[in-house]
Amino acid sequence: MVGDSSETDRLLQRAAQGDQQEWAALLARHRERLRRMVALRLDHRLQGRIDASDVIQEAYLEAWSRLADYLRNPTMPFFLWLRFLAGQKLVTLHRHHLGVEMRDPNREVSLYRGSLPETSSAALAAQLLGHDTRPSEAAVRAELKVRLQEVLNTMEALDREVLALRHFEQLTRSEIAQVLDISEAAVSKRYIRALKRLKQILIHMPGIAEEMGL
Repeated sequence: MVGDSSETDRLLQRAAQGDQQEWAALLARHRERLRRMVALRLDHRLQGRIDASDVIQEAYLEAWSRLADYLRNPTMPFFLWLRFLAGQKLVTLHRHHLGVEMRDPNREVSLYRGSLPETSSAALAAQLLGHDTRPSEAAVRAELKVRLQEVLNTMEALDREVLALRHFEQLTRSEIAQVLDISEAAVSKRYIRALKRLKQILIHMPGIAEEMGL
């Protein structure tokens, strides 16, 4: 398969022969990264109403039904194909639940838009801050989130998307290059530039800075 490891190729071929156990093993290898993608790109108005696991399961069912077609013409690595299917499920859910409200006029600056649902600087800032819900930290976190958004909003849209793909979705440099249709060198350049911009604010958040290697 295109860009896949020999182990992934082996599991795919076994799955194509009807081996459900190998298919399950293959999907399990990608679940966490898909969950990260769904969590980042699920519209904030649907959080609590839609579970990421349900979105992923729907994508897995479609992947199984279309596996033969994919194997005949694998134009992208298997994980990126799964990610594309999960993204399309998100698009459908957004349209179903939000309809004409799919584009929120009050949304913060959006990330680079591709074939998957867009996300916002607010969503990215929230991911950077994590999920500490202690009341004593609420005011500080709210201020830090605003400051993070301000920094993120000054970045080029493509730089923000590279940051999201690399740090949160944990795509490799090669995968990001394929998703965004840019060179791997450009991916590295944009990621380093985005990290440098973040240092302006993350210097006040040593825990997060350490986690990101800054």
